[in-house]
Amino acid sequence: MRGMTFVDEVKNAVTPRAALLVIGVLALQLLFITSYVGALHHPKPRDVPFAVVAPEQAAGRLVQQLEGLPGDPLDPRTVADEATARRQIVNRDIDGALIVDPASNTDTLLVASGGGTVLSSALTTLTNKIEAPRQRNVRTVDVAPASPEDFDGLSAFYLVVGWCVGGYLCASILAISAGSRPANGQRAVIRLGVMAFYSIAGGIGGAVIVGPVLGALPGSVLALWGLGALVVFAVGALTLALQALTGIVGIGLAVLVVVIAGNPSAGGAFPLPMLPPFWAAIGPALPPGAGTWAARSIAYFEGNALLGPCLVLAAWAVAGSAITLAMAVLRRPAASDTRPFGV
Repeated sequence: MRGMTFVDEVKNAVTPRAALLVIGVLALQLLFITSYVGALHHPKPRDVPFAVVAPEQAAGRLVQQLEGLPGDPLDPRTVADEATARRQIVNRDIDGALIVDPASNTDTLLVASGGGTVLSSALTTLTNKIEAPRQRNVRTVDVAPASPEDFDGLSAFYLVVGWCVGGYLCASILAISAGSRPANGQRAVIRLGVMAFYSIAGGIGGAVIVGPVLGALPGSVLALWGLGALVVFAVGALTLALQALTGIVGIGLAVLVVVIAGNPSAGGAFPLPMLPPFWAAIGPALPPGAGTWAARSIAYFEGNALLGPCLVLAAWAVAGSAITLAMAVLRRPAASDTRPFGV
């Protein structure tokens, strides 16, 4: 338009809404950096559940010594025997155990690299430092070893990240193609139905790729399929709900919850006992953390300790679906909602 100054052009081109969205993106960028670097820049074990098997008199002294280590790396407790320690590791009640052999100068450290090789390596290093002044050797036994094809035990984490990405991208595409908020209750049901079918396909696809195709993870393909469908739908329903509440801004909020808060706190690169307290606390309550824990349980721990994370994922799925449906029913119809093919 003739006669407009550059400032006028800027005001005309950059609306207040666009400016707010750009500011929001900048905030997400800075939060991304803060969350990932804050969670992962200085991993060290904190209050790792750890068992001690030793003669009664020695056990109490050893537990007291472990409790007094600088930085509280271990949360030690005594158990009756090696079989109990092994069972608790497989049940995911503890992450390691030291079996003291009074008849020799070599003790046995039980670890489970399937729950994260970084943590098992840290426990090995720490135990060697503890035993060295006592002139005792340590033999490490991996009770639930990670697959040789699963480098650093990261495949379960990457699998869940892929499922989460699919969930919020599918929900975002539905919003971009047909409006961020469903026009009515029927449209909301259609969106959730599409999300459910997508989740089933995404779940089986991921399970087959990491299992039979790549051989990266052992464990039941059917169990991983079910977990994958639940993860994808939970994240998709969450994203749909946030879009129903806030419009297109909901996509950014989903990224905040799942990617910025959820991924670094999931216990993937570093298991939960090696994360700072804030991230270790929120991780199990978010879809990436619940999914990573469950995937490792299926792959390496005989399917134990699945109830908690599955309930977390189900809660996100149910809450997201309920909010999406409620907002669609309560929404007043608008002229733009009359498109015959939008969902």
